[in-house]
Amino acid sequence: MPKSSNGAGKSLVRATLAIHEPPLGTGTSPGALIRTFAFDFNPAQLSLSRSAQWKMTPAIAVRDGARLEFMGSQPRAMSLEVFLDSSDRPTSNSVLKKVAALMSCCVVTAKSKAAEQPSPPWVVFQWGSFSTARFTAYVSSVEASYTLFGTTGVPIRATCQMQLHEIPRKTRRQNPTSGALTARRVHQVVAGDSLQSLAWREYGDAASWRAIAEANGVDDPSRLPTGTELVLPAAEEVRH
Repeated sequence: MPKSSNGAGKSLVRATLAIHEPPLGTGTSPGALIRTFAFDFNPAQLSLSRSAQWKMTPAIAVRDGARLEFMGSQPRAMSLEVFLDSSDRPTSNSVLKKVAALMSCCVVTAKSKAAEQPSPPWVVFQWGSFSTARFTAYVSSVEASYTLFGTTGVPIRATCQMQLHEIPRKTRRQNPTSGALTARRVHQVVAGDSLQSLAWREYGDAASWRAIAEANGVDDPSRLPTGTELVLPAAEEVRH
């Protein structure tokens, strides 16, 4: 696939895949950021799907047909293509390294194994304001096709097919009697953000930054990469 055939590669907004440690315990928010995979070329296309599950019970002696019962919605699924190319640097092994980084999304992380909760990384695909495609997911498969090789046999062009599946988040309540949902939300880090400034803006108390750090598994609050997604706990959770 020549570069010119992928017009999306010239877009000013690059797609990224944030690769996180899985959470410990029963949390449903990604753990600490392992790395951010920046796409060399934006996907020329990606597919999103979601389905609803229904149960059909045959109805005896009823001419109108079977009785339908809604059982729930299935999480979202995404398939996308990642194009990698270093043909302008024929001795580079960058394609090999990037394919290995994507393949690692299907391998148990060392930290989760040490904590006796083995799990592959959790990921968040991001592409500018394309919010429909942004959700926490696991990678079920990565298939790499190498299509061009350097003089030493090292691959310098590859296309990877990835399958992502949404990890549903639990809905938390403010208290057992009200039934009201907490106002947890997700914030995408921009230049100039810090945990302290987010805590001041969200809760009116800069000292509450620790609640944000704990909710997202942030070990070093001084390192907050632009584009990272942070879960901001509800004010009720912070107060408690």
